[in-house]
Amino acid sequence: MSHEKIETRVGVLIGLILFAVSIGGVVEIFPLLFDSGTKPIANLRPYDALSLEGRDIYIREGCVGCHTQMVRTLRSESQRYGHYSVAGEDLYERPFLWGSKRTGPDLARVGGRYSDDWHRAHLADPRSVVPVSNMPAYPWLFENTLTGEDTATKMETLRTLGVPYSDAEIAGAQAAVAGRTEAEALIAYLQTLGLDMRNYSAEAEAEAAPAASSAGGQ
Repeated sequence: MSHEKIETRVGVLIGLILFAVSIGGVVEIFPLLFDSGTKPIANLRPYDALSLEGRDIYIREGCVGCHTQMVRTLRSESQRYGHYSVAGEDLYERPFLWGSKRTGPDLARVGGRYSDDWHRAHLADPRSVVPVSNMPAYPWLFENTLTGEDTATKMETLRTLGVPYSDAEIAGAQAAVAGRTEAEALIAYLQTLGLDMRNYSAEAEAEAAPAASSAGGQ
């Protein structure tokens, strides 16, 4: 039989396997080079200049080692932290900061949950606002100031990767950052986390409410 001739010839069999895998790879992978298939959630906004610098400080200080930024699709998680994480809200993240360990709480939805004053106190002396906290203090963040010399370059690089920064945002990046403390930048970043998803969820619920009312009235 023909299949016996193929199976008994190792070279032919390997060649056909590679051919089949190549066809499957082209079909599955090639389209992703032009479109990842992931769409941004409605009203998703890139980080402004100060928040972008704050994100880099967050990475530099190793915050991702103790805090995740990914709410799993479990009821216990969504009740504590908010709406579960979706791919469309992280489309502009370079790199992803999902994390894998929760020594501290998840921060994916922390934006707007506490005031700037609370965050300042928390960074200066964590136990002043959370008595059981084992987080270290970060007093140097209040002493170090930013120059913004590299901020525009960072934004230009991110724009080449698909982040929709405008020319005006890039041109004004240094002025928006220069002279601000690292603490201000980090707090600005933390205050953005989850806001886009929160607005997206609120809009989705608002759109669903009239449809539910109409269905109930029939």
